[in-house]
Amino acid sequence: MAGTGREQPWRIAMVIPSRGPAGLYGPSCEAVAELAARELDAEGGVLGRPVAIEVVDGGRAPHHVAAEVGALLDAGRIDAVSGWHISSVRNALVPVVAGRVPYVYTSLYEGGERRPGVVCCGETPRDQIAPALRWLRDHIGVRNWFVVGDDYVWPRASTAAVRRYARELGLRIAGEAFVRLGSGATDGLVRRVARTPCDGVLMFLVGQDAVEFNRRFAACGLDERVVRFSPLVEENTLLAAGAEANRNLFAAAAYFRSAVSPDALDLVGRYVALHGPTAPPLNNAAESCYEGLRTLALLVRRAGTDRLPEVTAALDGLAYHGPRGTVEFRDRDARQHVQLAAADGYDFDVVTRL
Repeated sequence: MAGTGREQPWRIAMVIPSRGPAGLYGPSCEAVAELAARELDAEGGVLGRPVAIEVVDGGRAPHHVAAEVGALLDAGRIDAVSGWHISSVRNALVPVVAGRVPYVYTSLYEGGERRPGVVCCGETPRDQIAPALRWLRDHIGVRNWFVVGDDYVWPRASTAAVRRYARELGLRIAGEAFVRLGSGATDGLVRRVARTPCDGVLMFLVGQDAVEFNRRFAACGLDERVVRFSPLVEENTLLAAGAEANRNLFAAAAYFRSAVSPDALDLVGRYVALHGPTAPPLNNAAESCYEGLRTLALLVRRAGTDRLPEVTAALDGLAYHGPRGTVEFRDRDARQHVQLAAADGYDFDVVTRL
């Protein structure tokens, strides 16, 4: 016999990559989403309904991802959308999702998303990149930067912001070079850096592209004299590249697996208890999916409904405490403490809070 409406699952399409350069993050994202769903169910679910995750492969071409999510919506199979995926996928999803269900985008991104119905809980360049550049200038003396990136929305828009920060901080952008996402064409990037006088490389490379770049960078010996900084490199990238490729490499994020706050340690403990010690490594991309699901649940609970107008109104002044510390939404952006960390083999040592 069919159950009542309140017994039907509250279904969330988790758009996370299982292929392409960002597929590196996918297993961790999926594993932590399962943890979050179980925890929400233990708290009574969402609107009294158990939480169900529908994984959508966000590593495909953006229009294919949008088509699948649109079909799920048309069939009445999902009640919300979330997950870590690149900005090009978000831009394809927004027209499909807009006005229909809540959409919490979890990835760090270029900032400025103001379209109705979209909630962004990831880091933005203002809080993540600008203060890191200041710290690296003041404490390590890095002033001349070369920017490398994949050629799509996030790297291009973030580089435009970096040019503004450079003027404000008295830094020099010695050069810029971009390659097609997933092309593997990082040899040319390394050669460009080697030919250009600079003391720092700012990386806007995703997943496997960052892995390949870091391997070639270290193989050429550039890691001995040039600092690398990335807002996206995380623990899976370190593991895939190998410890020898991670020297003199910095990252900035609101979450690192090595964070020692009680909430961060509790998350690691619960994650390992569910999936075992050989689970995919926790990292910032995966933890952002945990944040996204918690944010969705908080918004719906605060609104008392999953109707989009009420959920959108519930965002104003929302704040909560979790593995990242306190997250507060102001002007539709998540304001959160970002940390700077130095790679140490296959993990990170947090250097400072920015």
